[in-house]
Amino acid sequence: MAWGTLDRAIVACEIGTLDLPGTTRRVSRCVKATVDLVGAAVLLVLVAPLLLVLMIGVRLDSPGPAIFRQARVGRDGRLFSVYKLRTMVDGADDLKAALLADNEYDGLLFKMRRDPRVTRFGALLRRSSLDELPQLVNVLRGEMSLVGPRPSLPEEAEAMDPATRRRFAVRPGMTGLWQVSGRSNLGWDDAKALDTYYADNWTVAGDVRILLRTVKAVVSADGAC
Repeated sequence: MAWGTLDRAIVACEIGTLDLPGTTRRVSRCVKATVDLVGAAVLLVLVAPLLLVLMIGVRLDSPGPAIFRQARVGRDGRLFSVYKLRTMVDGADDLKAALLADNEYDGLLFKMRRDPRVTRFGALLRRSSLDELPQLVNVLRGEMSLVGPRPSLPEEAEAMDPATRRRFAVRPGMTGLWQVSGRSNLGWDDAKALDTYYADNWTVAGDVRILLRTVKAVVSADGAC
């Protein structure tokens, strides 16, 4: 799906528009921050037993830590460590260079549908998106939001033009417009455009709609890789 052919009216209906007075915008930010804090806290308590089981599964499946940490670029360009359940063999980044020729994604993102670095248990976690549950901690720390642009790698951020960097005006999210629009099925330019569009036009009501669409996307494993 090419962003240039997307019906922008439909997208605007999904996430709302940014044509709001300053006071209303400040209230919206406060509501969003409150929903993030309360929502992440409640969800983390509810999924804690499952998360513990999954962490044990990761350790039993392959040697290495259960939690994977990686530098990402957050709001206002600040670096932070994003948390995920480890889905690849320990030291996977060191093996990436040998696989670059097999990259199935355009732009700077690296994706392989049959990436040999992905463990058996990791493949299950990726299909179900359960590997992203530890990011609830990032939300509680104020580094991420429940809904927002995809958290960018530093090398991705460096290659972005000024218009695309507007995405850093908001916190990156556990889910977002890009994630519910096909994830790995989208090209690099489409992903950037959707994330920038979200940063310019987000609304609280739109976030709720994206969260509801996320449930459907996770259940159907649409675009999971």
